[in-house]
Amino acid sequence: MQKDILLNNLKTVPIDTVALEQRVQRFCSRSIKKNSKLKALYLALSMIDLTTLEGKDTTGKVRQLCTKALHLCDNFPDLPTVAAVCVYPNHVKEAKTFLKGSPVKVASVSTSFPSGNISYEIKLHDTQYALDEGADEIDMVISRGEFLKGNYGYVFDEIAGIKELCSSYNARLKVILETGELSTLENVRKASDIAIAAGADFIKTSTGKIQPAATMPVTLVMLYAIRDHYLRTGKMVGMKPAGGISTAKAAIQYLVMLYETLGPAWMTNQWFRFGASSLANDILMQIGKEQTGVYYGKNYISID
Repeated sequence: MQKDILLNNLKTVPIDTVALEQRVQRFCSRSIKKNSKLKALYLALSMIDLTTLEGKDTTGKVRQLCTKALHLCDNFPDLPTVAAVCVYPNHVKEAKTFLKGSPVKVASVSTSFPSGNISYEIKLHDTQYALDEGADEIDMVISRGEFLKGNYGYVFDEIAGIKELCSSYNARLKVILETGELSTLENVRKASDIAIAAGADFIKTSTGKIQPAATMPVTLVMLYAIRDHYLRTGKMVGMKPAGGISTAKAAIQYLVMLYETLGPAWMTNQWFRFGASSLANDILMQIGKEQTGVYYGKNYISID
């Protein structure tokens, strides 16, 4: 029923690109005072999903990533942990074991990440395996080819099916739109509306494998979709920009945009994440500068 209502009412929402980009520029020009900046840096750090998604991933590399998640920089003992560690399904169990007893979640990509070009049955099996291994969160990719053909019902059904499976494990679902392949901001909005209606707990920009990945205009369009859904239904949906966010300055600009678009309720890692591992190092260097007056050298911060 919800699917029929969605598809019958699914419209192309026109995007005023000039106005959108002007608003993004205003977010980027906000002046942040020192105390607020330090709080923003700590908050951004707590929102990061540390990620390793390479063909050369090994047990040792995953353990290094988990160690970093728990010990970002021991010189600053009051630091938060990151929100999650994100790995391929075959590394979920070792990450889960390593992080046991900590607040750090284990997220797993699934549904033939990053392409999504495989049958729905195998996507379900891929997700089931990750959940059976102990994944707390699933990051799935939509079928961009089906979306671009206008087969919106197919995209909805895939997301809804994966969501149902995740719900049976009490796991949260992040739906990756891969916005760099969707061609237009109007398509980004339409894909966001479909994912939200199908049950996404989060909508996510990118896999990080396609350029452009996360951008502020794309993220703002997705935030508008979340806002409009909340105003209609009262239900919150999370947001995860991923790929290309590597500096503390950029992270704070995203947080300003989040606050001014969705409000304070979303200013927590329960509802907002950064998919960017390299971001953590720059934030740590900026925290060091704010607290000690000097920059830490990169050699004092782990690469992984």
